[in-house]
Amino acid sequence: MPRFEKTRFAGAGGTMLAGRLDLPDAGDPSAVALFAHGFTLGKDSLVATRIAQGLADRGIATLRFDFAGIGDSAGDFADTTFSSNVEDVVAAAQWLRARGTPPALLIGHSLGGAAMLAAAARIAEAKAVATIGAPADPAHVTHNFEDSLDAIRARGAAEVTLGPRKLTIRRAFVDDLAGLRLADCVAGLRRALLVLHAPRDAIVGIENATQIFLAAKHPKSFVSLDDADHLLGRRADATWAASVICAWSQRYLGDVEAAAAASPAEALEPGLVVVRETGGGKLRNEVRAGRHRLLADEPVEVGGEDSGPGPYDYLLAALGACTSMTLRLYAERKGIGLARTTVRLRHDRIHAVDCADCETKEGQISRIRRELVLEGEISAEQRQRLLEIADKCPVHRTLHSEIDIRTKLA
Repeated sequence: MPRFEKTRFAGAGGTMLAGRLDLPDAGDPSAVALFAHGFTLGKDSLVATRIAQGLADRGIATLRFDFAGIGDSAGDFADTTFSSNVEDVVAAAQWLRARGTPPALLIGHSLGGAAMLAAAARIAEAKAVATIGAPADPAHVTHNFEDSLDAIRARGAAEVTLGPRKLTIRRAFVDDLAGLRLADCVAGLRRALLVLHAPRDAIVGIENATQIFLAAKHPKSFVSLDDADHLLGRRADATWAASVICAWSQRYLGDVEAAAAASPAEALEPGLVVVRETGGGKLRNEVRAGRHRLLADEPVEVGGEDSGPGPYDYLLAALGACTSMTLRLYAERKGIGLARTTVRLRHDRIHAVDCADCETKEGQISRIRRELVLEGEISAEQRQRLLEIADKCPVHRTLHSEIDIRTKLA
C-alpha cells in the first residue's frame, strides 16, 4: 500500500479544502510537488492519482487537493472563479510551507495547469513548473458550456451539465476568465517550464501548447504525449508523463535533493545499516546504509507485495557484488585482461545427505549456486585462477566462517 497523509487546510476565503499528500514508500522525499487538477475533475481523478503515485515511486512527495466546491472540499462551486482557484493553489503552498516542506515543483493538468502558471510568481520556493494539456487562455473552458453562455450573462447564473455533474456557473466565473491575461504570467514566470501536451488532444488543442511555449522564456521544454487523450486515461500515458516530469525536474531541483542528502537524518554513520518497517505494506521495510535507501519485501505468494528484493535476494546481492569487486581488483593487480564480470546466483535448500562435502549430514542445509561470466582476453589458466579467487572474497569467507550474532533490545 502506498504511503499518504490526508489533510485539510483553509483555502480562498477560509473555505476548508481537502488534500492528500502522496509519499515515497521509503524515507524522506527528495522534493515536494504541488498538483492542481483540471476543471471539475478533483484530486482523485485518474490523471491526478497516477501522476502523484508515479512521482512518489520516484522519490517526490506530491500534494493534490480539491478546489473549493469540488470533491471532498467545502464550499459551493457556484461561488468559485479561476482567481479563487489560484488563491487555493497559493493556500496549498502555504500549508506545505508551514509544515517545513514548501513545494519546489508545481504541476497542473488542464485548467489546473493554467492556475499553476498564474500562481507560480507567488510561490517563492517553486523552481520548476510543469503543465499537462493546459489551455493558453483559461476562458477556453467555457466551450464546455457555450450553449449556456447567453443564459449565464442574461440571468447571472445557469445550471450546466458537465459529464455526470450538474453545476451552477455564475457570470462572475465567466467574467473572471475573460479578464485574465495568462500570457503575461507565462512571460514573467522566471521558473523552468515543461509543457506536456498530446497532439491529438480533442479537449484542449495542441495550439495551446504552442502559445504557452512561445510566450515563455528559457529554460523551457516541450514534450509530446503522442497519442494520449486529454485525461491521460491509459495508465501507461500517466506513468510515462510522471517519469518525464521527474527526470526533467531533477536538473532544477538538484540543490533541493542535495540539501536533503546532506541532512543529518539522511546519512548514517559508516558501517551502520538500519532496517525498519515502512507501514506501507505488511512486510515492506526500508533499508538505510550510509546515504543510500533501499526497499525490502517478499513476493506476493508469501504475503508481501514484491515492492523490493527479499532478504535472501540481498544476501545473494552481497555475495555477488563482493565477488565481482574482488575479481576486478585482482585482475587489475595482476594485469589480466578482464573486460567485465557477471555473477549469477541462486539460493535454495537441499537435504544434507545430498552434499558429499558438507559436515552436516542430517536435515536440510542452504545451498548457493554461483556462476561466473568472465569477458575479455583471458587464458584458460587465468580463468581457473579467477575461479579460485572468487572463493576468497570477504563476504564468501564470512558466510563460511563462524558468525557471532548478538541481539538486544534498544
